[in-house]
Amino acid sequence: GRHAISHPKCGTNMFLFFSNSGAFSEVVMAREKATGKMVAIKCIPKKALKGKETSIENEIAVLRKIKHENIVALEDIYESSNHLYLIMQLVSGGELFDRIVEKGFYTEMDASRLIKQVLDAVNYLHSMGIVHRDLKPENLLYFSPHDDSKIMISDFGLSKMEGTGDVMATACGTPGYVAPEVLAQKPYSKAVDCWSIGVIAYILLCGYPPFYDENDSKLFEQILKADYEFDAPYWDDISDSAKDFISCLMEKDPKKRFTCDQALQHPWIAGDTALCKNIHESVSRQIRKNFAKSKWRQAFNATAVVRHMRRLQLGTSFSSSINSNNPPPNPQSRAPVRVRVSNCTVKSELLDDDQHPVLPPSSF
Repeated sequence: GRHAISHPKCGTNMFLFFSNSGAFSEVVMAREKATGKMVAIKCIPKKALKGKETSIENEIAVLRKIKHENIVALEDIYESSNHLYLIMQLVSGGELFDRIVEKGFYTEMDASRLIKQVLDAVNYLHSMGIVHRDLKPENLLYFSPHDDSKIMISDFGLSKMEGTGDVMATACGTPGYVAPEVLAQKPYSKAVDCWSIGVIAYILLCGYPPFYDENDSKLFEQILKADYEFDAPYWDDISDSAKDFISCLMEKDPKKRFTCDQALQHPWIAGDTALCKNIHESVSRQIRKNFAKSKWRQAFNATAVVRHMRRLQLGTSFSSSINSNNPPPNPQSRAPVRVRVSNCTVKSELLDDDQHPVLPPSSF
């Protein structure tokens, strides 16, 4: 719907004209009235933050710290009595898989260029002491609809800053992309991101996941053993260099696994070993076939899976929550929520929750 966010204390008005609601938050596109600049606003009801305060505080702290051309930027924060508003850089090119399917021509070289951008961004994060912990195709977005658009990493809700004194051992991530050491409930490091990039590269070259089973227990057993193959005929036209690159990232032992810096120097990324043969037909067919399965689009707490191998605790990734039928939380059952934002100024009380008049189309 179309709504105006305005307040006498606020220097600019935001005119909202498109929204996508999830169980945890709403993301809207907006135009800044003063400049005409388009942004995305993540609108989070404070009543939905109960129990998730640490996650949103962490996401804000991480986003405030980073600035990279391939990472969606946090531009500002507003807070009202009932909502928290994250003003984000707008990316309008769509999800990675959707663009690949829409292409008429797609090669190993295209996949190599995509992965290089991801490696550059994640290498930057790692140099800043940040581990993303939830890298997956749904969190890779194209900046614009143009054919030469760059790729952008989004969603830092599960990211973690190293050196905070906490040992990273919390099992989190998304089924199929999570590293073996995470499922094994062992302390882990930034190497978990490198594993996830390997999984993404695997999918980009064949269109199906390296690990899959309808039974959750068997799925995680495959991952724990790093039990994957380059199946014929799907990998027959893929170079040995690409397979070697993936194997270096999808190495079970995190100490032997390639770092982002090492991966950036691999011939498949830095050299000319990526083939230029069109693999669009086979890859797009497999993507359409395999990634309609919602299980691959749901976040989870892997500790519960390891302990019980039956229970998945669903998370709140934007892509998996759009179609959620969960009832809204009862505000009367929740205590007031306070969000602490470190190292930045929150523009408190700039937005009036009760004054969002619906605007006619002629207002735009």
